[in-house]
Amino acid sequence: MSLTDKCIITAALAGAATMKSQNPAVPYTVEEFVEEAYKCYNSGAAIVHIHARDPETGLPTSSIDVLREIVKGITEKCPIIINLSTAIGIGATPEERINVVKQLKPEMASLNTNSMNFALGDWKNYQILGETVFTNTFQMLVDFAKTMKECGTKPELEVYDLGGIYNTLFVRNQGIFVEPLHYQFVWGVLGGCWLDLANFKRFMDLIPEDATWSTCGVGPAQFRGAFIAAVEGGHIRVGLEDNITVRKGVLAQGSWEQVEKAVKIVELADREPATPDEARQILGLKGGPEI
Repeated sequence: MSLTDKCIITAALAGAATMKSQNPAVPYTVEEFVEEAYKCYNSGAAIVHIHARDPETGLPTSSIDVLREIVKGITEKCPIIINLSTAIGIGATPEERINVVKQLKPEMASLNTNSMNFALGDWKNYQILGETVFTNTFQMLVDFAKTMKECGTKPELEVYDLGGIYNTLFVRNQGIFVEPLHYQFVWGVLGGCWLDLANFKRFMDLIPEDATWSTCGVGPAQFRGAFIAAVEGGHIRVGLEDNITVRKGVLAQGSWEQVEKAVKIVELADREPATPDEARQILGLKGGPEI
């Protein structure tokens, strides 16, 4: 198969919010992150997305020492592409957020494209259980993009609504991005776009012709988005950061089990999961992280 028939599967292992109380497979320790990444690689993932956790509390941490150990362990275990989060968690400063790129120079890192309400909701009673304003200013978008370009890190442009795409298209003219652009369409966050075909098509219509894209859905949007991406030539993100189940009512044994399901979806679309090296070619990456 040609590279156009390959589908890049990303596994997002933990995020900033999912806890072991929700699914015991969520990694907290360095060893758990390394082992889970290795399982995802063996299951068919080409990329692993990392938010570091405090191994004692399980809360998100901006500790470069912890993150460096996770990156080092994964790199020594397998050739999977490492994508580091620049969101980190609630309360992280812009300096802390971009410091992961400055210090570790990963192959990829997330780059959030607009500020938004970010909430946790009770979908049965339609009540807001908790919320924050996820701040991503134009200045942060520009500064983070410039730093990533200087460090040789490919940005994964996280898009939660149409405004995020328009923001990237506007500042792109400054020549700040590592080209061609790569977008992550994020569906189902309360405060962002819900997954429907009209929204999906509009996102795809707006991005540049040479851009690549992947889909990431929260909860039930995870695999619904994966099916669309598989048949439309996009790429897929799964993992316990976004969804704790492998099918309705059944907890995933780990992000690796969701990767296995994504592989089946890709194969049903007459495509094949990309290897890490094939993903590097598709995304124009240059090599591994500095550890």
